[in-house]
Amino acid sequence: MAAGGCGMSSLTSGIGGGWFGGQDAAKTQVGSVSQDQLLAAAKSDVGGSGGFAEVAHGCPRFQVSSREGYVTIYEAGRVGDGLAVMHRGEITKTARECQIEQGMITVKYGFSGRVLLGPKGRSGRVTLPLNVYVTDAKREKVANDKLRIDVDVVLDKPIGYFSVVRTLSFPIPEGTRPAEYEVYVGFDRGAPGAG
Repeated sequence: MAAGGCGMSSLTSGIGGGWFGGQDAAKTQVGSVSQDQLLAAAKSDVGGSGGFAEVAHGCPRFQVSSREGYVTIYEAGRVGDGLAVMHRGEITKTARECQIEQGMITVKYGFSGRVLLGPKGRSGRVTLPLNVYVTDAKREKVANDKLRIDVDVVLDKPIGYFSVVRTLSFPIPEGTRPAEYEVYVGFDRGAPGAG
């Protein structure tokens, strides 16, 4: 752990790894989490860490929640019907860097992905809610962040891309290590029509 007044910054990026069938080794880079970099990676469609990134320099691991890495939105009353899919959101890339100071961790996290129109999809803005939360060594939530993504899609271009970069800070008790904490991101499955 860093001594008081000292900070440590590191970045783990899923850019270049594979989540949907590619490699699952993550590349570790030093630098800043960039919204443009994540958006470009999402559009490249080469896969991402999907949250299987290794811990870099003792930072909390940042990963996509296993069941919430995607969400499918159906027409009202037709959840589960493949012909009633309006759109599907997927998180495909993740990255994070952190500052560790005595008693406090600040994680700058980023993720990107895409929204695909389904058979019942319409042109326009798609808004999907997401949750980001931190767990300690006992898997108890110690911090959370709720947000929404907005993606514009049209019928002749049925895939829209998004990227988000935000910061989340939380205290760590004396005697614990930053690597004992994990940060998760996932879609809120409580959205209307989610399946």
